[in-house]
Amino acid sequence: MNFSWLLETDSKSLRSVNGSRRNSGSSLVSSSSASSNLSHLEEDTWILWGRIVNEWEDVRKKKEKQLKELVRKGIPHHFRAIVWQLLCSAQNLPIKDQYSELLKMTSPCEKLIRRDIARTYPEHEFFKEKDSLGQEVLFNVMKAYSLVDREVGYCQGSAFIVGLLLMQMPEEEAFCVFVKLMQEYRLRELFKPSMAELGLCMYQFECMIQEQLPELHMHFQAQSFHTSMYASSWFLTIFLTSFPLPVATRIFDIFMCEGLEIVFRVGLAILQMNQAELIQLDMEGMLQYFQKVIPHQLDSGPDKVIQVAYQVKYNAKKMKKLEKEYTTIKTKEMEEQVEIKRLRTENRLLKQRIDTLEKESASLADRLIQGQVTRAQEAEENYLVKRELATVKQQSEEASAQLEQAQSTIRQLQQQQQQPAKGNPRYSEEFILQLERELVQARLKEAESQCALKEMQDKILDMEKRNTSLPDESNVVRLQEELIGVKLREAEALTGLKELRQQVRNLEEHWQRHLARTAGRWKDSPRKNAASELQDELMSVRLREAEAQAELRETRQRMLELETQNQIHSNQLRRAEQEARSLQERVQILTSQNKVLHAEMKEMKRKQAEIECKNKEEVMAVRLREADNMAAMAELQQQISELEIQKEEGRVQGQLNNTDSSQYIRDLKDQIAELEHEIRCLKGQRGLPNQTNFDGIHIVNHYGADDESCQSSDEEGMKLLSHLSARPGTGRITLHPQLEDSDSEGDEDGEGLRLTVPSNSSHKTTTV
Repeated sequence: MNFSWLLETDSKSLRSVNGSRRNSGSSLVSSSSASSNLSHLEEDTWILWGRIVNEWEDVRKKKEKQLKELVRKGIPHHFRAIVWQLLCSAQNLPIKDQYSELLKMTSPCEKLIRRDIARTYPEHEFFKEKDSLGQEVLFNVMKAYSLVDREVGYCQGSAFIVGLLLMQMPEEEAFCVFVKLMQEYRLRELFKPSMAELGLCMYQFECMIQEQLPELHMHFQAQSFHTSMYASSWFLTIFLTSFPLPVATRIFDIFMCEGLEIVFRVGLAILQMNQAELIQLDMEGMLQYFQKVIPHQLDSGPDKVIQVAYQVKYNAKKMKKLEKEYTTIKTKEMEEQVEIKRLRTENRLLKQRIDTLEKESASLADRLIQGQVTRAQEAEENYLVKRELATVKQQSEEASAQLEQAQSTIRQLQQQQQQPAKGNPRYSEEFILQLERELVQARLKEAESQCALKEMQDKILDMEKRNTSLPDESNVVRLQEELIGVKLREAEALTGLKELRQQVRNLEEHWQRHLARTAGRWKDSPRKNAASELQDELMSVRLREAEAQAELRETRQRMLELETQNQIHSNQLRRAEQEARSLQERVQILTSQNKVLHAEMKEMKRKQAEIECKNKEEVMAVRLREADNMAAMAELQQQISELEIQKEEGRVQGQLNNTDSSQYIRDLKDQIAELEHEIRCLKGQRGLPNQTNFDGIHIVNHYGADDESCQSSDEEGMKLLSHLSARPGTGRITLHPQLEDSDSEGDEDGEGLRLTVPSNSSHKTTTV
């Protein structure tokens, strides 16, 4: 590649490089002394990188591809510090000003950092001595970052990256670069306590091996050689703990420029270069091979590995797809873990429930045993009562027999008394009195036996009631067996106690005999006296031991009795709790029934309100219909009035003649009858009385057969109508015709008009 665009030698570039190195604070040699020892090619590289550093912004934007090629060939040692800072944009971070303040604070991770400091680059001159400058600055940077990012804090492996940075630059600049690496190069996700990003990297790397090196992948699977066993340190330390430091530094150059992609490439290149040897080894052999053989293969330099690494196929889109697959798998695993946790919780609850049920079963068994014991006691009492009852019955029968015998004797004596007395009468009277006294005593005994019999019957009824509360008869056999077992244990305990007491008595007898034998031991020699004292002491010990065993047996027996009482009380308490629970359940049932009744009552009230609303609507509709009927009736009455007025007007005006007037009147009467019929129908619908009261003038027409009288009557009626109509306050004139059937000539019956004019107090009737 042609880099002539950068190979312009000017002193300005060299001066800018020297100024940059002085600002970085690293211990670099000056440009003049370095150039005297460098070859011509190194001089060109020096000038080239100086120009790149001087024109970094333009080079990063316009010549990024050429810059990557230069980084892959290696950054010169003297430019590495400034170029790393430029690559990760860590020159002017605000956090750099806080570094001195962070060092004054206390971190919770200080003990862990101190413990791992000595294990970081133990063979490097800068870090190998204890409490050296290198260890101190390494501790400072790790402590400062643990305070900045408390979620990550401190993680093993990060110290190797910080140590490499400190080999190139001062601690403040190394701290800034490390912060940038953690935030923007995925290292923070790698070093989190969950290490989720490391698991993702292992999954992606294993998929790449499966795709590009299938035989090696199958061998790893067959040997159960997992990817994390050899590759986890590659990603956590960027090969700093696996490869020689110069090789790892070259790879770190590319990592600063391209990110974690170089780790995947280099890792796959190493496996590809050693595939044939790894397939021949087992799991332990492969572990040894990765730890001892592979690092020495790179002593000659990293160029071959980097060249093979960039021949490896790496697809960024496929890596994104693998990341999604891994996220899905982890999500399912988390769901399964949640489900497993839930099942474990349910299992624990079920175990607790089983324990509770076992305890309840034991309590029920205790209650059953107690019921069996109680039932056995009741059976014994029942048997005794029955025996007493049989005895009382026998006594009652005997008393009854004696009573009958006495009564028969009295009857015989009475018969003898009725016959003539041949013997001594006084003797017979005394004998009768004695028999009467015996009769009284027999009756008293009978009454006592009856009372005793009644008491026994009451006891039997009481015991039958008590028996109903005991367990059913299906459990009686088992209860009796357990009762027998309890009595056997009690008998054994009593037998053992008797044996102990017998042993105590035997020992006491031996002791008394021993005392009798040793009564004159003061005459014996001192040795015999000492032996006797030892025997006495031995006998005393045996006596105390026997007494202690007896007390122990008695204590155990007492303890058994107390346990039995405790079980009885526990059963009583349990029964009380069950009764309380049943009462609570009953209260809950009554509460629920009360709620249901309240709901039904509310529903009935709602239905009643609806019915009342419907009734009100129906009443309003009926009233509206009544109002309509009244209006229709008023209209019909008005029509009747108008027709009657027309009839009278026609009669007054002389429009009626002898023949036509009667026909006209008949027509009018027919119309009036029809209208009155309609009025009666309307009244019948409303339930009103048929008679209608009209306020005003009531005119009754009487039609006669005499034509002259009709004419005169018509004239007088018209005069009267005109007179009444002229009077004020007469109101509306209402005509009520009363029509009678007559022949066409009208000879027989006379007809006329009766006018009733209402006044303030009475009615006047005028007949025309």
